[in-house]
Amino acid sequence: MWLTRPLRERSTQLFLGVLFAALAVVTLLHLTMPEDSPFYVSSFTVTLMGKYLCYALLAVAVDLVWGYLGILSLGHGAFFALGGYAMGMYLMRQIGDRGTYGDPILPDFMVFLNWQELPWFWHGFDMAWFAFLMVILAPGLLALVFGFLAFRSRVTGVYLSIITQALTFALMLAFFRNEMGFGGNNGLTDFRDLLGFNLRTDATRLGLFIASGIALAIGYLICRGIVTSKLGRVSVACRDAEARARFLGYRVERVQLFVFVVSAMIAGVAGALYVPQVGIINPSEFSPIFSIEIVVWVALGGRATLYGAVIGAILVNYAKTVFTGVMPDAWLFLLGGLFVLVTVFLPRGIAGLLASRRKKQDEPTDTDSDTGKEATA
Repeated sequence: MWLTRPLRERSTQLFLGVLFAALAVVTLLHLTMPEDSPFYVSSFTVTLMGKYLCYALLAVAVDLVWGYLGILSLGHGAFFALGGYAMGMYLMRQIGDRGTYGDPILPDFMVFLNWQELPWFWHGFDMAWFAFLMVILAPGLLALVFGFLAFRSRVTGVYLSIITQALTFALMLAFFRNEMGFGGNNGLTDFRDLLGFNLRTDATRLGLFIASGIALAIGYLICRGIVTSKLGRVSVACRDAEARARFLGYRVERVQLFVFVVSAMIAGVAGALYVPQVGIINPSEFSPIFSIEIVVWVALGGRATLYGAVIGAILVNYAKTVFTGVMPDAWLFLLGGLFVLVTVFLPRGIAGLLASRRKKQDEPTDTDSDTGKEATA
């Protein structure tokens, strides 16, 4: 099966081993260590790590289309935010009691705006299965419609990147409007329960952290299964020589559309896991700057590697956490400088640097070559 093929790869086994080991260590340190111990992992740190894992899953989704398909998407933040809003709507429907006929109590922002009834597109989000389905379908349908129009028109290169950025910017402006029914500028917040579990308890936060790690593992396997299959080889061919792939009879637009939709769905899942951990979702997640940051994560880690995207996402967001606390005004300048330095000195990212060093270590030295020649003689 295409999904189990990556499990036979050494790199995939190493990645999954490190990931699950990290999940186990954090869980044990959180549950077994006393709070005054230097090895104790607090609930705040667990939630922060869970957020990093969600970002890592988002970076893997971007690397799938940028690294292996050659599509530089500057709008994947839109798919991430749509998945987050779908989860946020479910969490909002869990607040408060039901009316006498089962009608839901309106969310606070709707009461403030004097809305008399729940909008039609909010119905069904009181059911977990429906909300979780929308987490995947909402970004998937948007990617399907957008990708069908763009790829059929053979929009490529920088023009496609600009269009994806315009898409997420348009959605940001739309979701800022109160009449859209998504909370306007403030977004959705004050979440309390998820599947009957209190979101403010340490156990629920730990469970969300573990769920984020499992989702990252599954998303990585899905992406790795795609890139190691025939579809992945065709995707790389479309990236490197699109005209030649078309000449050989491949339907390039179908390959691009399928991979793009899968990537959007994975981004939606990342957004859905992100929202209950941070406790809010608002239109700022649609910001084009956020989508550009995702590209920086992938570039730093090394595109077309998948695991490099994970490394880049975790490192950049950890640095963001540190520097925004020390010198918040300088963070954007540091991020821009980091992108320039990576582009100039590490064009293949951290993963490329590690691969080149490993290759040099595997190459025989001059002394080894001379010894081999003497032995042959």
